[in-house]
Amino acid sequence: MKIYLLLCILGWSLCSAAQNTTAFFNSRPAADTPSIFAPGIVSDEFGNRDMAISPAGDELFYTLQYLSGRSVSTIMHAKKVNGKWGRPEVATFCGRYNDLEPAFSPDGNTLYFVSNRPLSDTTKTEKDYDIWTIKKQNGNWAKPVVMPWPVNTAKDEFYPAVTKSGNIYFTRNMGASDEDIVVCTFKNNSYDTAVSLPATINSDGGEFNAFVDAGERFIIFTGYKRKGNYGSGDLFISYRNQQGEWTTAKNLGDKINGAGLTYSPYVSPDKKYLFFTSSRGYFKSPFAKRQTIKDLQQLIHSPLNGWDNIYWMKVGEVLENK
Repeated sequence: MKIYLLLCILGWSLCSAAQNTTAFFNSRPAADTPSIFAPGIVSDEFGNRDMAISPAGDELFYTLQYLSGRSVSTIMHAKKVNGKWGRPEVATFCGRYNDLEPAFSPDGNTLYFVSNRPLSDTTKTEKDYDIWTIKKQNGNWAKPVVMPWPVNTAKDEFYPAVTKSGNIYFTRNMGASDEDIVVCTFKNNSYDTAVSLPATINSDGGEFNAFVDAGERFIIFTGYKRKGNYGSGDLFISYRNQQGEWTTAKNLGDKINGAGLTYSPYVSPDKKYLFFTSSRGYFKSPFAKRQTIKDLQQLIHSPLNGWDNIYWMKVGEVLENK
């Protein structure tokens, strides 16, 4: 049986979004090959990763990350008001601790994210990385709440993805350098203990940062240092068959994957558009011509200075399962 996944570039509303995105972010429409998203606005001289767009198309969250010595991560937020986008700012619930990897619930009323912040206001001790939620109340984001056990444990939990059924998929540190993609099934208004996804997805290496379709029809994730990878980590896709089983994951190919690490996939709610994060595309010597100090400063303060960037692309028909 042939199954086709159609992915195209993202616009901000489902009708006139492409034009609005280009106008606001000063970004060229994406092509059939990856290009940096919103250079100078979202993709800047710092590391940028992880996309989350509200189902209504009026809010954008992403992670700004600076990894030099002690890492710093914060979640950025841009909002559309009266049809116009404001510039990204640090999210109102972030800015003190390391926060990253935002993800919307299918109804758009809850945002999930990862943080090492203390579990309560009465302590200043940072914790390991846990999954937190924050709900929208009267149009504003309220106070974050940490998710309970068995979602969070003494281990690190990352990259949440919540489905229409209430199931939550995420990455768990399994020890040493190993990470697995796991799922906590939601039933009877509570979560079951996390279960690692099968060997058709998880391997002896590391698997992480999974985008899961809200209907749990497919999953896109990073497989680290797998045989045949184009880079250190590549994006793979698995479909759920009619028996409810995850099929053997397939590499999405060299149009999407490249040198370095490709991770943090995000597919728009209408399933037409793909974003991902990549460490590809940085300048290095020797240069084609002699560089002046002005040339070098411009390069150093550009998105291609070696930090990770968010990419987008018009994919079209990328995979055929037989």
